Amino acid sequence: MGAKIAKALLLVTAMMFFAVLALDIAVPTLVLCLMASSTWLVSRDLPVARKHGGGAA
Repeated sequence: MGAKIAKALLLVTAMMFFAVLALDIAVPTLVLCLMASSTWLVSRDLPVARKHGGGAA
C-alpha cells in the first residue's frame, strides 16, 4: 500500500513541477509581449499625439 501512495505522490509532484515550469516560460513571455505592444502603441505617430508646428526650435 505504501508503494502506491509513494508513486502517486511522485506523479503529483512531477505534474506540479512541469506545470510550474510551463508557467515560468509562459508568464514572462506574455509580460514581454505586452510591454513590446505598449511601447509600439505609445511610439506610433498618431495624429492626436503630433505636436503642432511653428514653434521655435
